[in-house]
Amino acid sequence: MGQADARILKPEAKPEPIRDAATVVVLRHDAGGARVLMGQRGAAAVFMPSKYVFPGGGVDPSDRAAPRTGLISPTCAERLLRHPTGADPEPDALATAALRELAEETGLHLTETPEPPLRFIFRAITPPGRSRRFDARFFLIDAARIAGDPDDFTDASDELGHLHWIGLTEARALDLPFITEVVLAEVAATLNGAPDLGTPFFDNSGPVPTFRRL
Repeated sequence: MGQADARILKPEAKPEPIRDAATVVVLRHDAGGARVLMGQRGAAAVFMPSKYVFPGGGVDPSDRAAPRTGLISPTCAERLLRHPTGADPEPDALATAALRELAEETGLHLTETPEPPLRFIFRAITPPGRSRRFDARFFLIDAARIAGDPDDFTDASDELGHLHWIGLTEARALDLPFITEVVLAEVAATLNGAPDLGTPFFDNSGPVPTFRRL
C-alpha cells in the first residue's frame, strides 16, 4: 500500500461506550385518573433533543460509593443482577441514582416509609449508532410517596422543561423516544392486571437485538 492509499483510509470509529442509567416513572392516581410525570429535553441536547421523557440519567460515582438501602424489594434486586454486561452497579446504587435524578430534575423527594418505594419494571440498552448509549433501568414509584406538593417543581434543575403530569393515553401523543412508548404500554398493561412474567429487557448489548424477561 502506498502513502497515498494509506492517507485515504480512515481509522475505525470507536464504539460508543454504554453508560449505566436509572429512570423513574412516577405514577399518580387522583381525580385526573392515572397520570405519569414527564418533561421535555432541550432542543440543543445531544441525546434525544426535544423528546418528552421520564426523569432519569446516568449513575454517578457517588451513587456507587454510598448507596441507600431499603429502596427496592429482594425480588427487584435479584432481577437487577441478571444478565450482567460488565461492571454493573449494585441494585442499591441503581435505586439511589433513580431517586437522585428525580430530585435533581423535578425537585421532588419521597417520604421515608418502611416499604420499598421503587419497583424495577423495565430495562433497555440503547442500540449502536446513537450519539449516546445507556443501559437504563426503569423504576416505578407511586406519587403518593412524594413528600409535599407533587405539583411543586420550583427546585427542579433546567434539564427538563414543561414538567407536568399527563394521562397514559395522552402521553403517547407526545414526541417520545421509542422505548418510552414501550414503557408506557408496559405500565398500562400492569394497571390493567397483566400477570408478572418477569421484567422486560430490550438487550442491544450484542450484535443481535434480543428481547428477554428478567
